[in-house]
Amino acid sequence: MNHRPRKRFGQHFLHDKMVIERIVQAVHAQPTETIVEIGPGEGVLTRHLANHCKQFHAIEIDRDLAGKLSEHYALDSHVQIHLGDALKVDICSLSQPGTKVRLVGNLPYNVSTPLLFHFIRYIDCIHDMHFMLQKEVVDRIVATPGNKNYGRLSIMLQMLCEVESLFDIGPGAFRPPPRVWSAVVRLKPRQDPLISANRIPVLEQFGQRLFSQRRKTLRKILQGSIAVDALESIGIDSSRRPETLTLEEIVGLLDLLPGGEQ
Repeated sequence: MNHRPRKRFGQHFLHDKMVIERIVQAVHAQPTETIVEIGPGEGVLTRHLANHCKQFHAIEIDRDLAGKLSEHYALDSHVQIHLGDALKVDICSLSQPGTKVRLVGNLPYNVSTPLLFHFIRYIDCIHDMHFMLQKEVVDRIVATPGNKNYGRLSIMLQMLCEVESLFDIGPGAFRPPPRVWSAVVRLKPRQDPLISANRIPVLEQFGQRLFSQRRKTLRKILQGSIAVDALESIGIDSSRRPETLTLEEIVGLLDLLPGGEQ
């Protein structure tokens, strides 16, 4: 399959065989599993993964690519190609009763963060996730307190998942080559998440509030919502800045917000 990349979909097709093999090894698909591939593109990962799992779903927004993949896998009853926007897909609807899905994909740079936030809303139906992303995004996902990359994306995903940056990928591995490096990240839902799934919307709003004003102190950022003495009651100095807060401290702040308690 040789498809002309479309800018409006942010398409960069992976072609490096060594990189493909490393991703396949990292996923290590099993015969009993359900895999959901986001943006299969020309199907270079699809052909390696689809034959090693019980059920395979691919979600592709490009009508031409989805059509070609549907034709190719027409005789494979365990493979389903879905034409549509992954941002609108109920991930849980793709899982079998009593099982969880594994998500894999090369996420378009222009919508990677909205896609990640969308997927974690279905965290209870997900076994793990392996994504190719812009390296800058992966650096933000795995960043720890005190790191310049630590922010809303870090806390949103780390509250719910164990995160690990697996390896970097140079621009030459793609057609056309992007202007930036990429990386593969693994996200494994925590057995004991730091917040419940129903608190994700509140955390998303609070994270935006904290890290859009990262140069300000907590006293100024939280003025009118959380009093200084309330911060001190949970051991947080109001003169600190957002990037110094641990995940557990952010949960503590969330509990102090009106309507933010569990």
